[in-house]
Amino acid sequence: MSQLKYRFIPEGKFHNIVVPVSIALIDYEDVLACGITCREACERVAAQHEGPVAINIWDLKTAVTTTSDGIMIDGSIVAMASSDYGKINNEFGYADMLEIPWGSDEAKKLISEEPHLRQWVENYPGRRLLMHPKKLNLPVHQATITGRAGNNNSATEIMHYITMLELLMPLVGQLEMMRDGTVALGKTGGIISVGIGMVVAEEYGRIVPHRQFPTGDTAHGSGQYAQTLKAHIPIIAADKCVLAKYIIRALEIGMVPGRDIGSSPAVVSVARHLGAPVAGDRITDRAYDELESVGFTRDWVNGSAEKMTAEEIIANARDIIPGIDGPEYHHAADILAVKYA
Repeated sequence: MSQLKYRFIPEGKFHNIVVPVSIALIDYEDVLACGITCREACERVAAQHEGPVAINIWDLKTAVTTTSDGIMIDGSIVAMASSDYGKINNEFGYADMLEIPWGSDEAKKLISEEPHLRQWVENYPGRRLLMHPKKLNLPVHQATITGRAGNNNSATEIMHYITMLELLMPLVGQLEMMRDGTVALGKTGGIISVGIGMVVAEEYGRIVPHRQFPTGDTAHGSGQYAQTLKAHIPIIAADKCVLAKYIIRALEIGMVPGRDIGSSPAVVSVARHLGAPVAGDRITDRAYDELESVGFTRDWVNGSAEKMTAEEIIANARDIIPGIDGPEYHHAADILAVKYA
């Protein structure tokens, strides 16, 4: 029987953050090489650990997905699981992600209805789109649960259900861990707490499905309190230069923040320096209230900044893109243990 490789971060104090539940990341190609299913892969990993674990399987070669603010990335989680005491709950502990095949009738319908999916057509043609869990028995949170382990918001937020400690693990940060890139560890802070609410309207949104909030609005609707919702939670994110590349790729094909993609501080900051338009008139008063609470006023959103090339923005991304309190940067290969199941 072939051994299954996976990357692992243990529960507990970890550099400058606390990881509430152990994390296991698996490459889908390694699952295929072992000749097993994604469920079987997760069960193999679960059996090696007595404590709670969040398990994510990534397709890095044939899939795409979108961040909550509508930026498309070249890779996607294909399955997610939660384990505890070596087991995965049969009813609530595992989920495959919903696949929209390239060229399917459903794909054509979504592309016609969701403007941000033009990124799929122009930047990633031929790839399959993977979004929120295909089927869940839980009514909310797009989560899997086993014992103490919660793998929430389509595998981007982890919670220990006894200590109630959480960790944010955005998609691009997970991609960098899978690709042995550079990651930032720190506290989420108020700016990202606000930015998380600036969602794009998606039928199969990984955090907010069924187009509940129009692009340009906020999913939080919390005014000055939006900055406090996630500020205290630790985060493992990508180096900002990587996030900048994905945002620029979207802006360069004409995606407009506030109209086609979300108006998060990260997206708007890059757009201002690139000289790309921002649909300030499409951003709702509720969203402006939250942006202004962390210093991003209407005048700032609708204003301009020093014009830079894409290369200059990427090189200076840590200064241009706001967010993360007290970040420490690490090469993923230096902080992830490689294990086999």
